Amino acid sequence: MPIIEAHILEGYTDEEKSRLGRALTDAARLVVPAAPDAITVMLHEMPRADYMRGGTHRDPAPARPDPCEVIRAYLAAMEARDLATAQSMLGDGFVMNFPGAQGMTTLQELIDWSKPRYKFVKKTYDRFEAFQSGDVSVVYSIGTLYGEWPDGSPFKDIRFIDRFELTDGKITRQDVWNDIAEVKATA
Repeated sequence: MPIIEAHILEGYTDEEKSRLGRALTDAARLVVPAAPDAITVMLHEMPRADYMRGGTHRDPAPARPDPCEVIRAYLAAMEARDLATAQSMLGDGFVMNFPGAQGMTTLQELIDWSKPRYKFVKKTYDRFEAFQSGDVSVVYSIGTLYGEWPDGSPFKDIRFIDRFELTDGKITRQDVWNDIAEVKATA
């Protein structure tokens, strides 16, 4: 079964190296039909003094933030209505697409659009999934919604999937799919 060896400069934390090992295991499983415990990943750390590129010793680049954690923090800020924190997590060219509302570019647009739809909405998360596609990290957040309609009556167990794109740790796109319209129509 696959044995993957990667050489990295010293300086990454154990948690960052574990993330790298899991990502390399998952990458191999995209192609090779192997169970995770059949894939071996070995990271070889190189001291800075033993590595040069272009005739210059190099330092390791900082690890990218865990994209699932970025999205969890963003969603928590949105739920708490900490819009300044949520805004700070958005990158250039940010766009949101919700059912019935395409191309929103500001959080205020989302708030204005959602006001007549519900009094508040919160999420219960089943899972987060992430992968890298070129320069973009893609994260899926999957779960159910609960909250109150504008008249104060409650709703719950409404399915949703959010798909996010991150570039250099900043959110540049959010696509949302949920069953709010279908549930509201039968409420």
